[in-house]
Amino acid sequence: MQIPNRSSMNFAALGRTALTLLIGGLGAAVAWSTGFPAPFLTGPALAVTIASLAGLKLDVANWFRNGMFVVLGTTIGQTVTPDVLSAAIRWPLSFACLFAMLLVIIAACRAFLMRRWGFDRTTALMGAFPGHLSYVLGLSEGIRADIPTVSVIQSVRVLALTLSVPVIIAVFGDLPEVAPQAAAILDVRLLVAILALAGAVGWLFKLAKFPAAFLLGAMAVSAVLHGAEIVTAAVPPWMTIAAFIALGSMIGTRFSGTTFAELKRSMAAGVFVTIASVAIAALFALLAAYLTGFPVPSVLIAFAPGGLETMVAMSVLMGSDPTFVAAHHVARLLMLTMIIPLFLIRGKRN
Repeated sequence: MQIPNRSSMNFAALGRTALTLLIGGLGAAVAWSTGFPAPFLTGPALAVTIASLAGLKLDVANWFRNGMFVVLGTTIGQTVTPDVLSAAIRWPLSFACLFAMLLVIIAACRAFLMRRWGFDRTTALMGAFPGHLSYVLGLSEGIRADIPTVSVIQSVRVLALTLSVPVIIAVFGDLPEVAPQAAAILDVRLLVAILALAGAVGWLFKLAKFPAAFLLGAMAVSAVLHGAEIVTAAVPPWMTIAAFIALGSMIGTRFSGTTFAELKRSMAAGVFVTIASVAIAALFALLAAYLTGFPVPSVLIAFAPGGLETMVAMSVLMGSDPTFVAAHHVARLLMLTMIIPLFLIRGKRN
């Protein structure tokens, strides 16, 4: 039997990566053109999933995957700004309730996913986190969780909340146009320097055996630089979109060999996680409103585990403080950024 040489194997891997990204890009284009929620992540994931289930051999090369995680980590880390950090000082009781809410949602949903659906500890944990979809899926890849299951559970939550909230808003009136504040874009030299530093720290994290080392390393570098206002500009949107398309494509490759029965099981689990998360969030929002005296609708919107843009739009429509709502949703993502690695390290020790 002839053994393929390294060159032919590299070309084969490169070809599979190119085909995977092509299919993912087409999926993103279709999802974006049809107004699908989170199109640059869900579109590629759905398109590559269908192709994988159809029997195509798809994959994303490790070197490309690591580069994608560096870009994603840098993008996530740039949300740490002095304004966000100062918000915790202005609303301490509300943020304390938000933090407690996250812990209860994670613990309750993880326990139920393990006992009712029989998922392993790591998969149940990653499926229980209420938000930060790209971060959770990126970490799931790094710790060998059941990627298809986590993807379905988290995607059901995102789709349900993203699709339902605009409908609720429409009952009260037209959905307002809320344009995000435009951030300055990093110039090429500074961008290359930051990504290089992020990649180097990611490599050190990998040597130290951190989970999802390149993602966490890049996040750490970007968070320090932006939190200290050493850097105030952002990663170019086209680069972030490309990284999301690559992540969605990579997720889709994990569905190869998955049966429809398994997909149905994961979707049922996703519906449960969504309902449970919303119910727990509502209880803690009522508690926070009672303790702080803030209007109940404002706190309910601020605590809902949905998308930042949609929730801010709802706050504008209902006359709530959009700064209060936005600060809590950004804080939820930052809290999850810190909480998730701690849960993973604790689980590894156990």
